[in-house]
Amino acid sequence: MEPTAATTTDARADLTQFKLTQYGHGGGCACKIPPGELEQAVRGLGGQTNPEVIVGLDDGDDAAAVLVQDGLAVLSTADFFTPMVDDAFDWGRIAAANALSDIYAMGGTPVVAINLVGWPRGVLPMELLAEVLRGGLAVAQLAGIPVIGGHTIDNPEPTYGMAVTGTAHPEKLLRNDAAQAGLPLTLTKPIGVGLMNNRHKQTGEVSQAAVDSMVSLNREAAAAALAAGATAATDVTGFGLLGHLHKMARASGVGAVIDRSAVPLIEGAAEALRDGYVSGGTRRNLDWVRPHVTPGSGITEEDLLLLADAQTSGGLLVVGEVPGYPVIGQTVSGAGISVR
Repeated sequence: MEPTAATTTDARADLTQFKLTQYGHGGGCACKIPPGELEQAVRGLGGQTNPEVIVGLDDGDDAAAVLVQDGLAVLSTADFFTPMVDDAFDWGRIAAANALSDIYAMGGTPVVAINLVGWPRGVLPMELLAEVLRGGLAVAQLAGIPVIGGHTIDNPEPTYGMAVTGTAHPEKLLRNDAAQAGLPLTLTKPIGVGLMNNRHKQTGEVSQAAVDSMVSLNREAAAAALAAGATAATDVTGFGLLGHLHKMARASGVGAVIDRSAVPLIEGAAEALRDGYVSGGTRRNLDWVRPHVTPGSGITEEDLLLLADAQTSGGLLVVGEVPGYPVIGQTVSGAGISVR
């Protein structure tokens, strides 16, 4: 018998009893391995020499870029994580937008995606996984690309993401090692979703503003950055604004100044910070980047924690002014990050 609309609705309603955030030790990009530990682990992979590799591992850029013919580079990336929201469909949408962001952060166009899944099949129903995959497909369709296959394993924690392949013109890449001193820094999404996700995990209260931000594609922001003549950018995800800015500044041999008051916040983030919903990933981010950060007069520990907040599917941090988006600071000669 074919399921009716009513039985389908009832089945989905039954799935809401599963609070996905309670099945993972972390959530979203906050569950990433800390940047210092990760750099140590992958150190042995650096220094590979291949003339076709335009962007590789050495500077920790958002995606790899390989020249396949004159005027055409193929971009490759993968991203996955444990749930940061309880709603399976929303988790799928967020994970897909986050994976696609690496391609947009390089100035590329996504072409195809495949699913990456770890699922506790004896604990969570497969119908719930179907909702996750449905969410991922919805965002991929919004991006105009197919989702073709993937890989699944039986895993103690639910894990979902995508490997995405894209293309770009090799001379029009947005790279994290191409920043020049004396240019504005533009941020295309507000920060603070890590705080809202941690509050959601602990209280069950959903931040629709955070969900809306995380499912939003960085496609338009990337196009605007390229149109404005930008050559350097990165997306702000698990290492926080400070961490990703430090990686870009270090790779480019420049310093940076952040105007704390100019950094946009997601609705409710300031209150979540006040109430102590700071994730362990955020604290590890700040521990890693702190030696490279000079706080100005009036900048508090809470300010630094906010700037280190572990984002999931955050915006683009672009070197250069991008019309329609806020300027939050500038690049400077020298090294290190000043916060004023």
